[in-house]
Amino acid sequence: MSNKAISVAMSVYKNDDATFLRVALDSVIGQTLKPKEIVVVGDGPVPEALEKCIQRAKEAAAVEGIALKWLPQPVNRGLGEALRIACDNCSYDYIARMDSDDISLPDRFEKQMRVFDEHPEVGMVGGMITEFVDSPDNIVDSRVLPLDNKGIYKMMQTRCGVNHVTVIIRKKDLMEAGNYSGRFRQEDFYLWARMMKNKVIIRNIPDVVVNVRSGADQFARRGGMKYFHEHMKVFKFMYHEGLISYPVLLENYCLRFAQVAFPTKLRTWVYQHLLRKQ
Repeated sequence: MSNKAISVAMSVYKNDDATFLRVALDSVIGQTLKPKEIVVVGDGPVPEALEKCIQRAKEAAAVEGIALKWLPQPVNRGLGEALRIACDNCSYDYIARMDSDDISLPDRFEKQMRVFDEHPEVGMVGGMITEFVDSPDNIVDSRVLPLDNKGIYKMMQTRCGVNHVTVIIRKKDLMEAGNYSGRFRQEDFYLWARMMKNKVIIRNIPDVVVNVRSGADQFARRGGMKYFHEHMKVFKFMYHEGLISYPVLLENYCLRFAQVAFPTKLRTWVYQHLLRKQ
């Protein structure tokens, strides 16, 4: 089992569900390979129920030898900025992402850290996800991605080649790429593009490592011109940095415009059959 130390970076905000947060934190505390710390940023004021949940988790984590840092912020500034603060305050060399309503499988960290041990040149390791509605047993979808760096980089030209909620990143590579940023709403894809620019080696393991809480309206939310423009900002950045060609930029323009302009049922088909395929 790896002897490398892990920090976990999380963000919570006022609309999060305390029950979901408890399950998410328990799934981190219960890992077969324990993290050294969990850094939770409050993205603006949060209700008492969330504060109590975090305090309970802090006590449970302490029993397992895990430090929990609670960093409440006075103003909501978005996930990218919250994760930037979290990662700035992570003490250890490897940072695992965790969302406030998802469930990490018990051996997630053990499996992912094995890659860093066996391949020290790797800077980020992701894994596969399943998605569930209501009950963790009610699996409705999955997202399977390329495993090797070449395949991931190729996929990144048009679609995200790592599942954000699964990644563990070497802090050195994260900081050299500029850390998370609140500049774009697509904070994960923007970071991956900057890591690609720095030629960071990325791997995915074939195992499902996170069960992601989903909902019937998830594709309905992927609409509107604001959503379209946020995606295109990243692709334009990639084009100007030489990471994609002009024809690929145009392809992304067409695919993303179709994604936001079509009715929800057709948008769902585009997302599942075009934007989720390798």
